[in-house]
Formats: sequence, C-alpha cells, structure tokens
Amino acid sequence: MLSRLLVLFSVVALFCTSNAFAQRGGRGSGPADANARKLSALQTKEIQAAIKLVDDAVAGQPMPNDLSLAWVRSDALKATDSKQYVPFIVSIDRAKLSANASLYWRVVDRAAPAAPPPAPAADGKKQDDKKPAPRPIYPYEDINTDALPASAPDGTGSGRISRSFTVPGGEYDVYVLVKEPVTDKKGAPAPKVSIIKQTVTVPDFWNGELNTSSVIVAERIDPLPAPLSPQQQAERPYALGPMELVPTNETRFAKKSELQPFLLIYNPKTDAANKPDVFVEFNFFTKDAAGVEKAFNHTAPQSLNASTLPPQFDFAAGHQLQTGQAIPLASFPEGSYRLEIKVTDKLANKSLTRDVNFSVTGS
Repeated sequence: MLSRLLVLFSVVALFCTSNAFAQRGGRGSGPADANARKLSALQTKEIQAAIKLVDDAVAGQPMPNDLSLAWVRSDALKATDSKQYVPFIVSIDRAKLSANASLYWRVVDRAAPAAPPPAPAADGKKQDDKKPAPRPIYPYEDINTDALPASAPDGTGSGRISRSFTVPGGEYDVYVLVKEPVTDKKGAPAPKVSIIKQTVTVPDFWNGELNTSSVIVAERIDPLPAPLSPQQQAERPYALGPMELVPTNETRFAKKSELQPFLLIYNPKTDAANKPDVFVEFNFFTKDAAGVEKAFNHTAPQSLNASTLPPQFDFAAGHQLQTGQAIPLASFPEGSYRLEIKVTDKLANKSLTRDVNFSVTGS
C-alpha cells in the first residue's frame, strides 16, 4: 500500500497555560482586562451579562440555545507546567446570527467542591449586597467580545469555531456561550443566546508513562509560512508550530480521498544522547456486518530513533515526537474498517495502541 509520511519532526510550541482572565490583558475581554485597557460601558455590560448567564447555567438554570450551538470535538495534547492543552471545536448556525457575537467559555473542575452560598451576617440578616463574595477562580475561562462575526471569515456559512484551554489532568465541565451583544437601543429585540455544557476527561501526560495525544484525523495539514500572532493562535488552536491541522469529524471517506491520522508520542525512554527509539505500525482491519474483524493490510512501519530523527532533535529543547501518514483509500473496498496504530518504545519494552474506526464509500 502506498502512503505518505505526514511529518517526522518539528518544534511544536506547546502552549500557553496562564489563566485567561487573570493574565491575558492583551487578548479577550475578561474582567481583569479592564485594568489593561479602557472598556466601553457596553463592553463591560456585555462581559457581565455573559458571566451571569453562565453562572446561572452552572447553578442549574435552563440553558437557551437560540443559535443551535453544538459541541463537535475536543483533543488533548501535552502543554507546559504539568498541564494539558485542549483545543476544541463547536458549531453554530450562523444564519441565525443578526450581529457579531461574543464567545465565552468556562472550565469547571468536577472534583472541586461547589462554591458555598454567602454566609449570613452575625445578626442573621443577609450580607450587604454591596460587598459580594469573592468570585470563584476556575481552572480556565476566557471571553472574546468582538471575535465572532455573523458570517464566516471565508465568506461561507461555516459554523465551526475553534478555541482551547489548558488544565491539569482531570474531569471537567466545559461551558460555552455564544451571544449577540447587548444594545442600548430602545425597542431592540433581546439578544440571541446559546449555552452548552460538555464533560471532558483530560488525561495526564506528565506521569512519565508512555502515552500519546489524541489521534487527530486531519482533513488537511497546512504548512505555516510564518508564526501566528497571539490573536490568530487563539482563534486557530490547531496550529502547532510550523503547521496547522484542520481536523475532520467525518468517519466516512470516499475512495478518492486519503485518511490522514496524526498524533504526538509522549514520555518514551531515551538513550544517552536523549534520543528515543520508537517503532510505529499502522495496521488495518476490516469489519463485517456482525463486527467480526480480520486483517486487511498495513503500511510501512516508522522507526523514530537516532538514525532517522534530525541530529538536533532533543526533548529537553521542547521538540515533539510526532507521527502520521496520509493513506490513499482507492484500494480499499467499500466497507467498515479499524486502523490500529501501535506505538512501541523499544528502549523501555513498552507498547500501546490507538484506534481509528472509519468506513469507505464509493463516492
């Protein structure tokens, strides 16, 4: 079987891990940003409205979905400071937007205790409303008040929106809000609002065990001629160093297309020169109507070691060990398949597998 090696080596810059509201004065429009730049009264009102809506959702209030907001996917990659980088994609019906929209996302740790209600004063009365309790600190939250145009940047009706967050390993509830802006015009219709909640389990890539990122099946992988600006990176979180992945959520592929799986390999044992010795196999299995499998074929395995990696490859320098292939599907009969990606750390004598289930159609 013919296949193209997607990538063998690059320096992937992974990834901002600061709390968005606390430390990103140059990006987004969080409450702390008011200290970094002047906000209009409407911008401040917009931020407060977004936060209040998600506060209500976290408290169990019904979540409106005027814009058909839906969760598409999330992926997990190793970041810095013992955290993981989680790019995610949601979709909306842009045809329902009548104006630009704000985008706010909050990550809530499911293992953390719920914020307690305000304590009563000593005389049994409620605390003075002028002295609210400190706002909870969440693992991650961010807001863009002017980053989501009513039409897609390419002029199409595409409703895919990508953002990201960085957190330690664990289980989280991710709240995403898209809303039309507040207005000071009298008689204006109420802004359309959508809020969704998605539970995401984030693995721990910092425990020293052989592991991989999510397997990202790419629609395409584009080279980047120049580094992205911080704002571009925020809006294109699948841009990794010198390349940008465009993930596909499809599991059905035409025979004329290619299957392009991509993944990063974490924590392999290294030799005295800080080089790994990793062997990667791509094995395909067919599945009949009853789900019974049999071997179909395989591509040439990949060896990632001192003799195949660039001489400058060094984990200590932040280099990432990555693998992937572009496999033409023309020789695949129509039907259901499973791709088994087997990663073997030859120095540690350990291996693991990752699966991609897909089907091939005639058109």
